[in-house]
Amino acid sequence: MGGEPPSRLPETVVVAVRGVEDELAAESVDASTWRWTLTFLEGKPVVELDDGTSIHLDAAGRAQVTNPDDAPEED
Repeated sequence: MGGEPPSRLPETVVVAVRGVEDELAAESVDASTWRWTLTFLEGKPVVELDDGTSIHLDAAGRAQVTNPDDAPEED
């Protein structure tokens, strides 16, 4: 949270990460102990925050943010 992203992370993902961090700050969420985890799957970055928020690139190279609250409920 708030740190310098790896240089090989695409700018579109960096912008999405900063957007999530700004949103959490605007909502006064205490995320001081939260961290991002970066994984590369098939050469594409997948970034996940400790609360379950994830960011990945779609087929067109756009960053897609998935919030845990937006996930469909399992039966």
